Amino acid sequence: MTITEVAKKYGLTADTLRYYERVGLLPDVHRTPGGVRDYSEEDCRWVEYIKCMRSAGISVETLIEYVRLFHQGAETIGARKKLLLEQREQIVAKINELNEVLTKLDWKLDGYEDRMLKFEEKNLR
Repeated sequence: MTITEVAKKYGLTADTLRYYERVGLLPDVHRTPGGVRDYSEEDCRWVEYIKCMRSAGISVETLIEYVRLFHQGAETIGARKKLLLEQREQIVAKINELNEVLTKLDWKLDGYEDRMLKFEEKNLR
């Protein structure tokens, strides 16, 4: 697949894909004799993984470290798992924080029309 096709498929820009390749998140993507990037299925799996992790809020730096460890082989499984567990803890904390915000928002919305009507009748007449 070309960079344009991959960008469209995953909702990214070609510049983002080039950046991911430049910083080491993506392996060196094969190029045609004319120099056009030709993304393999494996490359696309990496793109999908990176996009998923980024949407969860995992930093590019953390992902670069993960990919670096991955390419070092099986002896880094423990370090990679530790890295992922740390990220999981951060995501769980963020989910808990968002759930608290959602609870407050739901409380605010519950009966909102009635409260606003009373406020407006009292203060705007």
